[in-house]
Amino acid sequence: MEETEMDSIECVSLIDGVEDDEIQSYPSGKPNNNIGNVPTSVHELLECPVCTNSMYPPIHQCHNGHTLCSTCKTRVHNRCPTCRQELGDIRCLALEKVAESLELPCKYFSLGCPEIFPYYSKLKHETLCNFRPYSCPYAGSECSVTGDIPYLITHLRDDHKVDMHTGCTFNHRYVKSNPREVENATWMLTVFHCFGQYFCLHFEAFQLGMAPVYMAFLRFMGDETDARNYSYSLEVGGNGRKLIWEGTPRSIRDSHRKVRDSHDGLIIQRNMALFFSGGDRKELKLRVTGRIWKEQQHPDGVCIPNLCS
Repeated sequence: MEETEMDSIECVSLIDGVEDDEIQSYPSGKPNNNIGNVPTSVHELLECPVCTNSMYPPIHQCHNGHTLCSTCKTRVHNRCPTCRQELGDIRCLALEKVAESLELPCKYFSLGCPEIFPYYSKLKHETLCNFRPYSCPYAGSECSVTGDIPYLITHLRDDHKVDMHTGCTFNHRYVKSNPREVENATWMLTVFHCFGQYFCLHFEAFQLGMAPVYMAFLRFMGDETDARNYSYSLEVGGNGRKLIWEGTPRSIRDSHRKVRDSHDGLIIQRNMALFFSGGDRKELKLRVTGRIWKEQQHPDGVCIPNLCS
């Protein structure tokens, strides 16, 4: 059983604005350490000399034929970063046509993606690629760390000091001395390992309208298609009453805020939470229990739960 005093954790591009005279002149669209180099492949021709990202229509060029992407065109004040001439509104249609003929691997090929796409389809795929890194699921800060699941587990344990547990059942007691003082920063995160997977149990208090509410929900550390293989239940109660929530964990591809704001979890109104706490209703004492199970497909087409011991 976990007992947590929430009060102890408040819970029981530089190119922008560049001046004209600061724009550097790169003989080949590359930084100074590559002066004199000539692009050796079509891939390099499609690389913006300012941001170094791949260029997509509209691709702009100056009167001397130097190209750059549409985003950087505004950042350099309509001045070519290579020859310093005004860019105007000339499209490099030839380079856009060349790009249409290319097929490139996903940029996450080193992480395991085997797919190859036409140039203009590649970007859309990469925004949804199952091999793209995951964002840190820690809810208490704007953490920018990304990585695969094993890396994030180590990061959560070592950098955020998140509690790690093994097993598919949990029994937590949340205590707060003044339940009327609720801020959006009032939250908790615990990680559970079962069925060879990791799950994030979130519990927090936040304002919903004029009154605070308490919410618990589970997120799966993996993609949504795999998350659908699991179910979970949460239960809170007291004084002979109880609330029960059952659902499918959301993938950590969905941000913590997105899940919370969709109310996809066990929500407890403050008055109900105080009723469950008993006593003089001046202190919050909530016991949240729950379990995780894996849905198994029976030969007859019926799903049966697989409970861990």
